[in-house]
Amino acid sequence: MKNHIPATVAVVLSMLGPISCKNAPEEKHTSFETLTLAPTDLKIPYDFSAAITGRNDVSIMPQTNGQLMNVCVAPGQKVKKGDKLFVIDSRKAKQMLTATEADLAAAESQCSSALLEYESNKNLFEKKIVSEYMLNTSRNDYNRALAAVEQAKAAVANAQLNLEFCTITSPVEGVVGDIDNNPGDQVSEMTLLTVISGNSEMKASFSIAETLFKDLVEETGSLESLIASLPEVSLILKDGTEYPYNGKIRNISGVVDRVTGSLTLEAFFPNPDGFLFSGIQGTIRITSSYEDILVAPLSSLVRVQDKAFVYKVNDNCAESTVVEFAEIGNGKDVALLGGVNTGDVIVAKGAANVYEGQQVIFPEESEKSK
Repeated sequence: MKNHIPATVAVVLSMLGPISCKNAPEEKHTSFETLTLAPTDLKIPYDFSAAITGRNDVSIMPQTNGQLMNVCVAPGQKVKKGDKLFVIDSRKAKQMLTATEADLAAAESQCSSALLEYESNKNLFEKKIVSEYMLNTSRNDYNRALAAVEQAKAAVANAQLNLEFCTITSPVEGVVGDIDNNPGDQVSEMTLLTVISGNSEMKASFSIAETLFKDLVEETGSLESLIASLPEVSLILKDGTEYPYNGKIRNISGVVDRVTGSLTLEAFFPNPDGFLFSGIQGTIRITSSYEDILVAPLSSLVRVQDKAFVYKVNDNCAESTVVEFAEIGNGKDVALLGGVNTGDVIVAKGAANVYEGQQVIFPEESEKSK
């Protein structure tokens, strides 16, 4: 059985007449937003995580074994070079010094006797009263006595040193760290008593990628030239505030970390107010200044694997161009360092949706929308 159009529908269609494509929605083209590149002066910050330590952080460990008798400082206390820090029981050291001094006196006395014996035999030998054997024997006895005196002197010096080791003083000016030992504790040469942080100048250690370091060295010509040309750096603290004094990079590690593929740099900051403490974390900010740099929105950049490109507009159509770029740090713009020139027009937004040769500007539609 054949299907038939209902009579009412057929009447309606006959009244409408033939359908024309003029009644279909008109297709509209929208131009992409573009940007004409123009040079501008720019400062680009590069941030690196850093660990802060005192330039002269010194671990304080005993150089002798014994019982800790007195702790002369407290954590956080400022000390000068030579200030007393700890006292270890010195009674055994004093006894040893007394014993070695007595041994030295005995050795010196024996040496005097041996010298008299030798000089006597020497005179008698000249008069042919004693044999050459007796002369040589007395001379050897005297030489052994001299050696015994030197050994006794060394023992005394060692005992004096051990006694001095019982009083531990600060080798640098700085701030006392944590102290975990108390009077009465037994300490040895392996015991860490505290750390003195020489905090008049602080060291910030941070890492940069090997590839970036290589580019910088090639640009400046040598490691020495690189260090000399690096600008002063700033320190951003954990709370986001900027430390009031700038620092200077002085040291660059000559060894690449096998795990991270990076090198360690050290920047030094003055710390006249004692505001910085060893062990805190921060961010090193290196600001590079550029003149006549072309800046474009991040949305204009398209990245494919290890390359980046923008779409230049030629005759209203898109043409992809590989570019070199650097991130500015504001999260929305990039500096175009190569591949484009002043006056070039690029697609500023929506570049990720553009394809090669696509028409991106529709002048007639732009005029109608005005």
